[in-house]
Amino acid sequence: MLIVTTDQIPGKEIKEVIGVMSGGTVQSKNIGKDIGAGLKGLVGGEMKSYTAMMEEARDIALKRLISKASDAGANAIVGMRFMTSSIIQGASEVIAYGTAVFVE
Repeated sequence: MLIVTTDQIPGKEIKEVIGVMSGGTVQSKNIGKDIGAGLKGLVGGEMKSYTAMMEEARDIALKRLISKASDAGANAIVGMRFMTSSIIQGASEVIAYGTAVFVE
């Protein structure tokens, strides 16, 4: 699956637009990460456990997007983006979205 953030793929022709697709996940914090993050918040610096959690969430969302697009017959996704939002206190949603297309 070819994935780009642009609307076109150089050297490829979009033969069919299949449609907008998305994949997402909601990740929640745990008590261990909260304690470590709270201490880090006092002294400053990167909250590595949260960075890792968000990287994992982006990977999950992207894999789900790819799966949906592939199941729909796409071989590429154009205009791919990530969106993050807070659902409730302590939980964040990550969505990967883009336009599924068939290119040659």
